[in-house]
Amino acid sequence: MSNAYAERFRQAVAETGVIAIVRGVPSSHVIELGQALYAGGVRVMEVTLNTPDAHRSIAALCQHFFGRMQIGAGTVLSASEAKEAITLGASFLVAPHVDPVVVQAGLAEGVPVLPGALTPSEIVVALRAGAPMVKVFPANRGGTAYLRQVRAVAPGLPLVAVGGVTLANVEGFFAAGAKAVGLGSSLVDREAIKDGNYSVITCRAKAFVEAYRRSRIR
Repeated sequence: MSNAYAERFRQAVAETGVIAIVRGVPSSHVIELGQALYAGGVRVMEVTLNTPDAHRSIAALCQHFFGRMQIGAGTVLSASEAKEAITLGASFLVAPHVDPVVVQAGLAEGVPVLPGALTPSEIVVALRAGAPMVKVFPANRGGTAYLRQVRAVAPGLPLVAVGGVTLANVEGFFAAGAKAVGLGSSLVDREAIKDGNYSVITCRAKAFVEAYRRSRIR
């Protein structure tokens, strides 16, 4: 995949190592949330399709952060959902499972898809389907030891650790070979959003991005 969408996505992931996962946040708050994440250094953000008003949120974020952030759709379960999210402006898609049909639906439009996988067999199927990176989910199932073992037999695998990644263990996932991490509640604190305390999210974003950058110079 050598198109502009894929290259911009790769660059944004390589710059920050963090994908913010937005789930259950009202569309009326997503712009302020995006601004808080951006201020903290995050450049990649997905809104899960099982979030109320997800389509409205994705469209608003794509317009507001055009050219500055990669905005994607998460929890994409079918080719029709993939196509609809792309129509809204999503520049990448994330699925909780490995479905070559979903991957191909994204590729047909030049949009990268990150399928969710756990076993080595699932990871290989996802990569052979054309996924540029694979979401290891749930990452806390096997933890950093499992990720390290998978990477030991196939060092070049482009894996993103998602599920149970926190500030306390994120450096361990990077040390184990994760190319990036996907962060939900450990970064996108819904209570802070409800209270309008976006500085909490900016501080957390900075801490996660700094952890990634430290891992790259070791």
